[in-house]
Amino acid sequence: MSCRWTVAGWPMVTPQAEPPSGKDCIMAVTRENISSGSKFEAAYGYSRAVKVGDTLYISGTIGMDYAAGVMPEGAVDQLHQIIRNFELPLAKAGASLRDIVQITTYVTAPEVFAEVGPEMGKIFAETLPANAALVVAFPVPGVKVEISAVAVIGCGG
Repeated sequence: MSCRWTVAGWPMVTPQAEPPSGKDCIMAVTRENISSGSKFEAAYGYSRAVKVGDTLYISGTIGMDYAAGVMPEGAVDQLHQIIRNFELPLAKAGASLRDIVQITTYVTAPEVFAEVGPEMGKIFAETLPANAALVVAFPVPGVKVEISAVAVIGCGG
């Protein structure tokens, strides 16, 4: 026997010795695109975050203070603004910073990661999400750090 799941309209079959109800079960997983209202989302065809079931995928986020229209100069200041920029999609999804289980950190040079790494250690000290760090070139001048994240809503306590 198997249990049929529907994820974003696509059927998935999972082998199972005995379905929970003795019948095939259908579970619809919902998808919600979360926008920050940034003009770049529409122009470049992406969402700030996408919530699928209880998982939230947050797009690569830079340290721009969009309200003030200012990019902090220092990498650590950019990191702190990134964390503030995470607040909107997390809140809209019913999640918090503690629910983040995975981050990918993009920096312009190894020295930049050496700068922000210890600060990230403080920010995520209690939850210790999985992390991958990559050195990249950014298309936006002045950006030193960008972070994308995955959160599982409600898992952080």
